[in-house]
Amino acid sequence: MPRALWWLLVGMALNVTGASFLWPLNTIYLHEQLDQPLAVAGAVLMLNSGGSVIGSLVGGVLFDRIGGFRVLLAGAVLTMAALAGLNVWHGWPHYAVFLALVGIGSGVVFPAASAYAGAIWPEGGRWAFNALYVAQNIGVAVGSALGGFVASYSFSFVFLANLLLYAAFLAIVTVGLRRIPLLPPARTKRPAEAEKVPSRAVGWALALLCAGYGLCWLSYVQWSTTIAAYTRELEIPVGQYSLLWTINGALIVLAQPVLSRVIHRFMPGMKRQTVIGFAIFVVSFAMLFGADSLVEFAASMVVLTIAEMIVWPAIPAVVNELAPQGKAGLYQGIVNGTATAGRMIGPVIGGWIADAFGMKLLIGLLVAFALLAVAASLLYDRWLPRPTEKAGEKTAATI
Repeated sequence: MPRALWWLLVGMALNVTGASFLWPLNTIYLHEQLDQPLAVAGAVLMLNSGGSVIGSLVGGVLFDRIGGFRVLLAGAVLTMAALAGLNVWHGWPHYAVFLALVGIGSGVVFPAASAYAGAIWPEGGRWAFNALYVAQNIGVAVGSALGGFVASYSFSFVFLANLLLYAAFLAIVTVGLRRIPLLPPARTKRPAEAEKVPSRAVGWALALLCAGYGLCWLSYVQWSTTIAAYTRELEIPVGQYSLLWTINGALIVLAQPVLSRVIHRFMPGMKRQTVIGFAIFVVSFAMLFGADSLVEFAASMVVLTIAEMIVWPAIPAVVNELAPQGKAGLYQGIVNGTATAGRMIGPVIGGWIADAFGMKLLIGLLVAFALLAVAASLLYDRWLPRPTEKAGEKTAATI
């Protein structure tokens, strides 16, 4: 990998580590420290997610206009300013305001980082996005593990640690990426076939991919909301439920070398990778039917983790190939915003269905959503012209 990509990966790992200090503790802080009802805490978290959706679209557009380095700086500075305010004023309602600003700032950073990874290492294809995915999950694992420990001393230390890690991210970006000679998006060379693709066909392809991606994120987030509550109804202790996420994080980091070889051998085309990944999501949710023990939930989590390891890096990689000249940032912003929207509305929809109709119906809908994602990944390239293959080369649309 290019050295510049390593700088970006380290920076994003620090960025996500800082964010992961805070996000698992938001509800606890709002409810127990600020005495806000759970409904209000949920509304604040939706405000944060809504800010992230807006930031994703803004960050994507700005990437296409002013380049990745400036966008990463802008997102980092905005987030740091909000975190600095949070360190000084973390009472009510200041907390909600600053958390919304943090959502906007972090939303700006993520699509810019994805588009930047593709621009730094275009010949790397999916592997650039896979490396970014692993780096972010290392940050999630480290931040989530340390956040509770730090909060046990003082929530003020959580805010301070978040700020300092974002400052480290800003320093990494400034030092490592400032002199990277990337061409402006409008002057980037693209294959001749890409210039002949009708914009309507690309739009349909993007819409279908994002629909499947959003449905799977809506389903995935149930694991930390409705499914978590369901395990408590089955009298599975909280400590054992937390072990499921430990399995998730460990697999993402440790199983990458093995899975990378499997993908390289059996999933040579990006379309095949997305179809198989979404199909594995179907299996993971279907395994929840009748699950009533830790072992059964752990087995479903293992399958779910394999699915996300295949799909989550693949969708940005496919979209990066689909993006018209000078639109890579916008397309990554739409993808990132879709994922955030799924995480935002997922708990609301899942909670309502589980309360009104029961968990069995919700699980059935999760399976149906994953099947729709499979259909979307099968059809997304139907209106795209088939590129000419040379000497047996497989294109991104090959399955």
